[in-house]
Amino acid sequence: MTKRIILLLLITIHTVLLYAQREKGPVQYVRPNIGSAHSRYFFYTPAAVPFGMAKLAPSTNGSNGNAGGWEAVGYDDRHRSIEGFANFHEFQIGGVVFAPTVGQLKTFPGKEGERNSGYRSSFDKADEYATAGYYRVWLKDYKIKAELTATQRVGFHQYTFPETDSANVIFDIGHKMGESGPVLDAKVTYDDRHVWGYVVTKPVYVQKYQEAANVTMYFYAELDKSPVSYGTFKDSIAHHGLKSIQGKGAGIYLRFKTKKGEQIGIKTGLSYTSVENAKLNLMKEASTLTFAKAKAAAIQNWNNSLGRIAVEGGLEQDRIKFYTGLFHALLGRGLANDVNGAYPKNDGTTGQIALLKNGSPMHNHYNTDAIWGAFWNLTQLWAIAYPEYYNDWVQSQLLVYKDAGWLGDGIANSKYVSGVGTNFTGLAIAAAYNVGIRDYDVASAYAAVRKNELEGKDRIPGAGKLDVGVFVKNGYSPYVKDLSGNPELNTEGSPFGASHTLEYSFSAYAAAQFAKALGKTADDQQLSKLSEGWKLLYDPATKFIRPKDNQGKFLDKFNPLESWRGFQEGNAWQYTFYVPHVPEQLVSLVGKEIFSNRLDSIFTVSQKNLFGGGKHIDAFAGIEGLYNHGNQPNLHVSWLFHYAGRPDLSQKWVRAICNEFYGTDGIHGYGYGQDEDQGQLGAWYVLSAMGLFDVKGLTAPEPSFLIGAPLFKTVRIKLPKEIRKNDFLIEADQQQPDHQYVQRGTLNGQPLKGLTIKFNELNKGGILNLVLSNQPK
Repeated sequence: MTKRIILLLLITIHTVLLYAQREKGPVQYVRPNIGSAHSRYFFYTPAAVPFGMAKLAPSTNGSNGNAGGWEAVGYDDRHRSIEGFANFHEFQIGGVVFAPTVGQLKTFPGKEGERNSGYRSSFDKADEYATAGYYRVWLKDYKIKAELTATQRVGFHQYTFPETDSANVIFDIGHKMGESGPVLDAKVTYDDRHVWGYVVTKPVYVQKYQEAANVTMYFYAELDKSPVSYGTFKDSIAHHGLKSIQGKGAGIYLRFKTKKGEQIGIKTGLSYTSVENAKLNLMKEASTLTFAKAKAAAIQNWNNSLGRIAVEGGLEQDRIKFYTGLFHALLGRGLANDVNGAYPKNDGTTGQIALLKNGSPMHNHYNTDAIWGAFWNLTQLWAIAYPEYYNDWVQSQLLVYKDAGWLGDGIANSKYVSGVGTNFTGLAIAAAYNVGIRDYDVASAYAAVRKNELEGKDRIPGAGKLDVGVFVKNGYSPYVKDLSGNPELNTEGSPFGASHTLEYSFSAYAAAQFAKALGKTADDQQLSKLSEGWKLLYDPATKFIRPKDNQGKFLDKFNPLESWRGFQEGNAWQYTFYVPHVPEQLVSLVGKEIFSNRLDSIFTVSQKNLFGGGKHIDAFAGIEGLYNHGNQPNLHVSWLFHYAGRPDLSQKWVRAICNEFYGTDGIHGYGYGQDEDQGQLGAWYVLSAMGLFDVKGLTAPEPSFLIGAPLFKTVRIKLPKEIRKNDFLIEADQQQPDHQYVQRGTLNGQPLKGLTIKFNELNKGGILNLVLSNQPK
């Protein structure tokens, strides 16, 4: 008993000391380690700024590679050794690793769990600290304190060494890292406190959608001390005294003599276009910055961005979930252009974004994961609080369209890297226009959206939805069994024909609103007709969406729990609710009472499995369940009760998901190892905790939000005045942890007629007051 008490006291003292270091403002609630067990490569990058290019983080198993392109590699909260610190972290992009060591030179990372197997070092979780914009860890094997921070395009490393004549800094450039795929080439050079070079990789998804493409990362690093010796290496073979080396496995090592507590700092300019532009990025953003100043600026940047949605009251654990979720939503999809507007084009050459009079680019270009499902989280959040980023995201997609002829769903250095082989970019662009985000060539945007939704002829693999031609012809995409091993590349249908039909119907609806707004009457009529394609797959006998073959017959041996047969990453139980553009019609077909009872029973059963995969740590753990919050296709379903006249059930189940699916530790964060794609699950929590959500993804002619019960006393949406003049305030009276039901409300003093608020009312600013209770109305 005494030992247990002492242990608890030590843990308490450590926790107090650790979090005494927390920053002020919203950053104090950010915990990057939440959900970082079994997380994607781009998930854990604390040393970064919002939407930045430089995303620094420790790697525990990033060198393992990524055979399928989506597996969980990079950082895992369960691991206890670090192999180095990578500077690039994006969807299908990763590399340029630095590692400080002491003693014998090792030029390969080794294996997690195998001590002394490479240059990696063990560490204790008690000696690790991470927040938005800064990371620190004590490397036990070498007695080195490593610290990381960043500006938009510059990574800062600071290593504090013990007294030694063998302090090493390793620049591991030519080895695979994260989701980058195999290395094709690399080159690295040292001279006079500077190290520069590049690495060329071939991501798995590039190989699938654009075979001839590759991704190149450039860097230019400046050290604040000179080494006493240096050399190159290729894999495990070192060459003392050489300054340059090229080829797979290439790297540089620098050796220093240090006193106890002596620090070695590295500023690293990054670029996707050239070493020269990497150097320019370094000079423009960080020539006068110290590590301390860069850290302070990064944290202030995060406080400003996170502070656009200021919450007060409620439980501290909910504020932690909220701001950590918002952190992840702002972390994904990083910069791809340089300070001078240079950007990587789809064909591998360098493009140029037009410049303002001050020499800065008119807009930015970004790398991005697929937008699959992001209309139920990210795009809504961007429209609410980050509209200038949403506009730049549209500009990014239009650059690719202009350069290569088709919109891409996911893009890495403008290369096509569609994650699931569909393409919702048209829907997201249409939604942006729909809410007034229009600072781009609207005619070009419409042409790109129309082509994306209607044209199948000569469609390239990178554009995704290769079966859109047969969808346009038949009104649905038939189930076709895949025999090729590349199901996304089928053109006459798809093994996921039913889910594709639902998706294409939704995106056709969004494009139809765009067409109508621009007076494109014929397009509007065609797209509106296609938006009804889902009805062709509704089976009134079972009241499920059911796949059809190319003869128009429902598939036999139908099992609504079976995944992958007609449905991508889901099943009929989950996808039958995928009619977000006209949920009223789905409710009418099924019947209000049956709809509500079925959906309520689904959540009652699913709650026992934590609304997804239970405690099974796997991204696909829940795809054969009745409901799976751990993946995109289901993220609107808990809000559908509104359309059956039972908003109280939406309020009940949304609150339960917020409380139970989302956690606050390394393993239980977003379910248990569920698929948190660049902030989507975090953004869903943010919206739901605010009490705002649009099932239709802002695509309706008059976009609006459903209203739920906020988790906080107040939520203030406050943007810079040049972006939006007035604040929007949500006040929750009688707000308590168990008060998940909305009794009544007012908007600017006028009683609410229903639990909806138009987007333009939020955009104008005002006050939404809600009275909550622990009993349904």
